[in-house]
Amino acid sequence: MKIAAIDIGSNAARLLINEVKINNKQPEFIKLNLLRIPLRLGMDVFTLGKIGEEREKMVIDSMKIFSDLMKMYKVEHYRACATSAMRDAANGKDIINEVRQTSGINIEIISGDEEASLVFENHIAEALDKEFAYLYIDVGGGSTELTFYENGKMLYEKSFNIGTIRLLNNLVTPDNWKDMKEEIRKNINSKKPIVAIGSGGNINKVFSMSKIKDGKPMSLSHLKKVYKEFDDLTVDERMTKYNLREDRADVLVHALKIFNNVMSWSEISRIFVPKISVADGLIHNIYSKLADKK
Repeated sequence: MKIAAIDIGSNAARLLINEVKINNKQPEFIKLNLLRIPLRLGMDVFTLGKIGEEREKMVIDSMKIFSDLMKMYKVEHYRACATSAMRDAANGKDIINEVRQTSGINIEIISGDEEASLVFENHIAEALDKEFAYLYIDVGGGSTELTFYENGKMLYEKSFNIGTIRLLNNLVTPDNWKDMKEEIRKNINSKKPIVAIGSGGNINKVFSMSKIKDGKPMSLSHLKKVYKEFDDLTVDERMTKYNLREDRADVLVHALKIFNNVMSWSEISRIFVPKISVADGLIHNIYSKLADKK
């Protein structure tokens, strides 16, 4: 069975295509293709309140490419979801209608809470040590989703309008940070030690740069060190020194600030980065619903 997920975020749009095979009665998810297009919808939406003509055309053209790729791979099931930027865009629904007419792709606008739940769909914590509690931290361009997990249960989920594109455009206020801090202090508590599980392109990039072995955690002290290194450099200097694309170099420092704050406020010293995303969660969500129908 071939399943695809389309995640249209505030920074980029991603198409993930997986083949699902049953191995010893358990589903095995095999990645066939992952395509990322840096649409940066949040650059328009968070400053203008809508998606401009140039980026609107990029969305429509990207979805045509995604549709053609899904046909080439003979994808049987898919789900396309848009998050913070499309939620806030005054012309979001008009663009979704245009995409449906031009490419046949039906885009759903999902809430921040559902976005948080989709990251949780990856079930990463279920395979980890039950002696710990886990906080999923998913940092995007428009929002940050937190999901707190303990003893096999999700105890708390919350979406905050604090994201890398919003920070890049100076659209996050001290009150936004204060609200997040208060929520974390109130709700992220456990008698067990808490560790973080990070997702999103930026934390994955930081992890790959760290040279830490897969399955091993990064420390908060390491994230703080990297943040200071990046914050002292210009975007051009980050691109040159770390061989980064511009659309990664300008937001990475903001992502690190979010991770550092969340982990500090929840008194977490370690973070695992298992390369999960909203797109991966969508794939698992589609498969679970199909399996339940059988």
